[in-house]
Amino acid sequence: MTLATKLTEEEYDIAEPHAPAMIESLRAFGYNIQTAIADLIDNSISAGAKNVWLTFFWDGSESYVSIRDDGKGMTETELINAMRPGSRNPLEEREPDDLGRFGLGLKTASFSQCRRLTVRSRAVGDKPVTRRWDLDYVNQTGEWRLLRSAAPGSEARLAELDEITSGTVVLWECMDRLVGGTKTDDQKAQNRFLEIMEDVEKHLVMVFHRFLERRNQLQIWINGLPIEPWEPFLTKEKATQFLPEENLYIGSERVVVQPYVLPHHSKVDQQTYEKAAGPNGWNAQQGFYIYRNERMLVAGDWLGLGLQRDEHCKLARIQVDLPNSMDSDWSIDVKKSRARPPSSLRADLKRIARLTRGKAADIYRHRGKIIARQSSESYVFPWQKKVKHGKVFYSINQEHPLVKEALNVPKEHRQVIRALLRLIQETVPVQQIWLDSAEHLDQHSQPFEGVLSKEVKEVMIQVYNALIKSGLSPLEARRRLITMEPFQHFEELVASLDE
Repeated sequence: MTLATKLTEEEYDIAEPHAPAMIESLRAFGYNIQTAIADLIDNSISAGAKNVWLTFFWDGSESYVSIRDDGKGMTETELINAMRPGSRNPLEEREPDDLGRFGLGLKTASFSQCRRLTVRSRAVGDKPVTRRWDLDYVNQTGEWRLLRSAAPGSEARLAELDEITSGTVVLWECMDRLVGGTKTDDQKAQNRFLEIMEDVEKHLVMVFHRFLERRNQLQIWINGLPIEPWEPFLTKEKATQFLPEENLYIGSERVVVQPYVLPHHSKVDQQTYEKAAGPNGWNAQQGFYIYRNERMLVAGDWLGLGLQRDEHCKLARIQVDLPNSMDSDWSIDVKKSRARPPSSLRADLKRIARLTRGKAADIYRHRGKIIARQSSESYVFPWQKKVKHGKVFYSINQEHPLVKEALNVPKEHRQVIRALLRLIQETVPVQQIWLDSAEHLDQHSQPFEGVLSKEVKEVMIQVYNALIKSGLSPLEARRRLITMEPFQHFEELVASLDE
């Protein structure tokens, strides 16, 4: 006998959630419009859809978005259950190809973007059925009243379902967070609406690229135009390095890890290289790509393994495939946009990451050494040692390209800069440096030690630009940089300046 059967009605209370408070809180799960629409497309894929049509319609505050598919559709009973928050227990075992988990996605994703959610669905052989959540109506009544019809004026936006034998339409209206308070003739707001549509496309071509690559499996259309997949690993390029695939296990469940090192830009055409940068750019797209049932969850991240995004590691991308039975182990969130590896796999993943990062860095290191061998210039230092009246002192090298560029300003500003440089060189703490060196020689850091490559490159670019401005060609400027302190220690970054 369980505890539930032992208790009598006098021993407990039913504490139902307050409808207005709960339904408003369901808007705060952290979705953006890209992740929200992706969550709805998960449902379409799970329903066996071959096509998903997105419509973005601009009409100021009356603008709407609809997501229609040709999947198996739902009966009336199934639709009512799908519209119920928490329609399925996340602890239940799901089919291996099911992309859902919490039974919340349709509602939380939609509520995050709109105050009126209408769903019309049609199963084979059945008539279309409709249900609607209106958050303002729930607030007015204080009850979980799921309405049985579309809002006045919305019927035409759902009519396309009549053209197919089965499928579902999800309609977002009253999109207060996106277009609330805007007018139809607000050009700035309309442009923003169109930009968001483009952002959605960039996200979907990445998240669902494996499905889109198999055109007989899925095609997504936005305002009537098909979208093209973005494949992050350049697997069709000859210069892409396929590092050894590894299988990691949690019990009997397998995680498949495939590391790649992408080609240097000189090994592919310009269009391919620019597209491979992805929606967020080369640096942001490095790292692990986590897939759950072939659907991308994470698009370039080092997963909290203590590894930083680095310029010379930007060619490192690692594909990780998970089954949907590992959601809890990997802390998959409701939005399906975050994952964190279990402790039992962290050491192996970090080992694989370091290997891949090292191989990626080798590409730039090799190119940097070529540049260094081609240079016959003597080394240039920002500081100069001088002896005057038998005493040693240190001065800033006025011939350093960056110093010369800094002084290339109007006279009144030049005087301030010269005064600053003079103050710095006259107050170098020589004695303190000497004492610290004598007592703690091994504790002195090297130039830019512990600093992200991005920050090093920011300084390097200024020197590089100064060299170009002085009349050197890009190649000559890179060769010159290799001879400069401290950039001779960052050969791979110097090589990357031609990208």
